[in-house]
Formats: sequence, structure tokens, C-alpha cells
Amino acid sequence: MEANQIAKLAQIASALEVSGYPKPGNVHRTRNYDDMVFEDFIISGVVIGDTIRELANHTQSIDDLSDANLGKYILEAVAETNKWIANNTNLGIMMMCVPIAAAASISDDFSQIQENVGKLMDATTVEDAVDLYDAINLADAGGMGDQDEFDVTSEKAKDELRANNQTMFDVLKISAPWDRLASELTSKMPVSFEIGYPTFTGFCNSCEDVDKINKATVLTFMTLLSEIPDTLISRKYGDEVAKDVSLKAKELLEFKDDDDFVEKLLEFDDYLYENKYNPGTTADLTAASIFISYLDKEF
Repeated sequence: MEANQIAKLAQIASALEVSGYPKPGNVHRTRNYDDMVFEDFIISGVVIGDTIRELANHTQSIDDLSDANLGKYILEAVAETNKWIANNTNLGIMMMCVPIAAAASISDDFSQIQENVGKLMDATTVEDAVDLYDAINLADAGGMGDQDEFDVTSEKAKDELRANNQTMFDVLKISAPWDRLASELTSKMPVSFEIGYPTFTGFCNSCEDVDKINKATVLTFMTLLSEIPDTLISRKYGDEVAKDVSLKAKELLEFKDDDDFVEKLLEFDDYLYENKYNPGTTADLTAASIFISYLDKEF
């Protein structure tokens, strides 16, 4: 697929994810937080375009997948966003979308993308890991460096990566037990490709409502949250709280065809907001799922 097209689809996915209304527990078009607002995410979705385009062009020109430089482009996307926005709005989305974009750029058809994500991640290098550490530190991503085994804030962290020859895949594999995005990136993204993408695509194809894209976004988010406890909530409040939030989401989905479903979503949104239960990992998975769905449409 042409690099410009891949970049536009990544931008669209980022914008649609944050625009989902009402997407419980996260910033959306009528819900701002003290440290970040809806417009921050829209701006973030726009400014990643050049980086994704450069990545796709670069990946198409390489002979060795280890030269894909995934870490470099994650860092560049976060650095560019940092010029416009004061907070971490899209580190997780870029961690997901950069490998997907690179995989799309080297795939002859849509069916190859998931497998190519796995090949690209397997081929990551030590310098990819170093760049990822810099991206995490630049974004000041809460919780991602709190485990002793994944201490990205250590002054010697990058030297240790090089001394131990640890690639980006290696360090993400270490953090996979407590971070869903790391788990996704080291297992060919099963949640995004096998739950999120078919949910979004299936609803869009079956619904004739004028706002079907928004409904599909919210339904995808809720489906992911109901099936996969959010690891950002787990890191902040514990696994039991994350599981309880997922259970509430699952129970709420039983009413998705009811006339008052939006009202119930708003009540759930208030509950999560008031308790500061922010399912940010689920939002990142939703953006990736939408990106994959649009790639499928355009291939």
C-alpha cells in the first residue's frame, strides 16, 4: 500500500478513537481531564502523519527487516507530538500503529499484515530498544518503567541494553505480563487483529445508522474492555479493580440494543471518571483495531 495512504489511515484511526462518544473512562468529545483535553488528542492524531509516511516509505526500501527502525519512528512520533502537546497522548497508539504501518507497507495483501507485524517485531534491534526507552521517558508514561526488570528511568538503562544485547522485542517480552501493549507487540497483536478489528468491521458492515462509525468505535472499545482487563488500571489500582471494571463493561454490553444504552454508558463514564479508573490501554487497542479495519477496506 502507498505510504501516503497508510499515513492517512493512521491519522483517521487516531481521530476516530478519541472521538468515540461516550467512550467510558477516557477523554472523548464531551469529557476532558485536568491534564489533557479532547483537542490534544485530535492534534496528536494529525501531527503523526509525516512520521508514519516516512516510516512506510523507509520500510518499503529495506532488504533486511532489522533495518526497519521501529523504535526510531516511535520516538520521532512522540517527539513530534511533544512539540504540540504538553502531555503523553499517543505513546501507546504509536507503539501499536508503527509496527502495523510498517507491516502494511511491505504486505502484498491484507492477509499478510498480522504475520508481518510478528516478523518485524522479531527483527527489532538493541537500538530500537534504546529509542523506545527514550520515547517512554519523553512521554513520561505513567507506570511503564516502574517494574525493576523494565526500569527505563535508570541512568544506566541504555548502557545495560547494549551490554546485554537486548532488543526491543526482548524488553517488551519482559514487560508483557503486566503491560497489555507489550504483550500484543510480542505475540502478533491477537487482541487487535482477532477481537477489535472484527468487532469494528462487523458493526460497520451490519449497521445502517448515520453514526455507525461512532457506534462501532464505542462498541469496539467496550468489547475490548469487557474481555481484556486494562493493564493501565491494573498498574495504578490493582488487578482486582481492573477485572471489576471489565465485568461492569461486560454486563453493560448486554444492554447495547436498548434505547437507554447511551445513558447507561454515560453513567459508567461518570463512575470511571470519578474513581480515576482510566482504561487508557483499551483506548490504544481500539485505535489499533480501527487502523487495521481501515487498512482492510483500502487494500
